[in-house]
Amino acid sequence: MPTVAVLDMTGKEVEKIDLSDAIFGIEPNVSVMHDIVKNYLANQRQGTQSALTRSEVSGGGRKPWKQKGTGHARQGSTRAPQWTHGGIVFAPKPRDYSYTLNKKVKRLALKSAFSSKVKDDEMIVLSAITLDDFKTKAIAEMLKALGADKKALIVLPEKDEKVIASANNLPGVKTAMVNTLNVYDILNADKFIVLKDAVAQIEEVYA
Repeated sequence: MPTVAVLDMTGKEVEKIDLSDAIFGIEPNVSVMHDIVKNYLANQRQGTQSALTRSEVSGGGRKPWKQKGTGHARQGSTRAPQWTHGGIVFAPKPRDYSYTLNKKVKRLALKSAFSSKVKDDEMIVLSAITLDDFKTKAIAEMLKALGADKKALIVLPEKDEKVIASANNLPGVKTAMVNTLNVYDILNADKFIVLKDAVAQIEEVYA
């Protein structure tokens, strides 16, 4: 059973807690995590790219010159792909890139991501974040004290507008609730910062 220290906002250890083996102590499945990240990025694509094929480009209705006797190669249209201003071969068209994976795969990938962060010593459990006002400086100082002033993901047990708004101003810092977590954001962060109450929620939801 993995054990982690619970820190306060100054980086001082407050207590130690045991994490669930079934969620934070499994052997990470790299293949499944790769599949989920690929799926997440595909689902983010807008698929709005578009180019014109030779049938859609304007002009080119008349044959440029007669078929034989000119010394030129035969041509049927000035809008064929080899001509300047001609159509695009296999032009990209609007499409939906998204696809679904089954729930068991998603659940295993999340557990693998949690476990990999614990295994790599990149998970920080925080007792609480208390802000008197909307203060980006306070969040920046906290992250510096925790050694997480690069890319960090802060997981909150519930919506906290002060924390979310204050963290949003910092490049590389993201916030999430337990129900909005995804594998890509977890793996993309250098430090995975979870509030103690959020750890209990994760264990309850994914047990």
